[in-house]
Amino acid sequence: MTNNSTSMETKTALLVGASGLIGGHCLRFLLEEPSYTRVTVLVRTPLTIVHEKLVQHIVDFDDLEMFGELLYTDDVYCCLGTTIKKAGTQEAFRKVDYNYPIKLAALTQHCGANQFLLVSALGADPHSRIFYNRVKGEVEEAIRKISFTAFQVFRPSLLLGERKEHRTGEKVGAFIMSGLKYVLTGSLKKYRAIRASNVAKAMVHVAQMNLNGVNIFESQRIQEIADEAS
Repeated sequence: MTNNSTSMETKTALLVGASGLIGGHCLRFLLEEPSYTRVTVLVRTPLTIVHEKLVQHIVDFDDLEMFGELLYTDDVYCCLGTTIKKAGTQEAFRKVDYNYPIKLAALTQHCGANQFLLVSALGADPHSRIFYNRVKGEVEEAIRKISFTAFQVFRPSLLLGERKEHRTGEKVGAFIMSGLKYVLTGSLKKYRAIRASNVAKAMVHVAQMNLNGVNIFESQRIQEIADEAS
């Protein structure tokens, strides 16, 4: 006999980048999302947060393949990202923003993950002359070829929110972009600054929408989804 009572799908999530601006908010929303029974985070140093659904593992992302038993999950949230200033060199930047996400995608897909959600950036283009945009475009292109059931790409504009590290240029940019909010209308809306918490909220919401294939969400659409989820 079929049980017609309402039942919620239960699944697991794996998050990398939980100590970052978007990742920190993403972790909070994941722990609040009732469809997830377990949320695993891979970190370099332990987080102070404690929650009954949260499982933390200390890993070395250079040797991620050594932690295969930790990578079995349904949904993968990749919020990894740095800056060239913080990384020190373009090569070091590329390791964090390109090598690590691709390695994570390949390993988790091999372990049976169905959905990969990636934080990219507005302007991502593998053929861009701008190094940052080119790397973001190249990582999107590479993960697209890994063939997840669902690959969700989020391309936010300049992020608003309090970071742990000080980024003067970004703060100045955010101040200017906030002032231009009512000037950036129509097709320019996608360039409006967006709160990191809204990007995270949209990611978790999209993950529950059962969207298959490759789906790209630029900043304006991310904001709309976050508003719908509120």
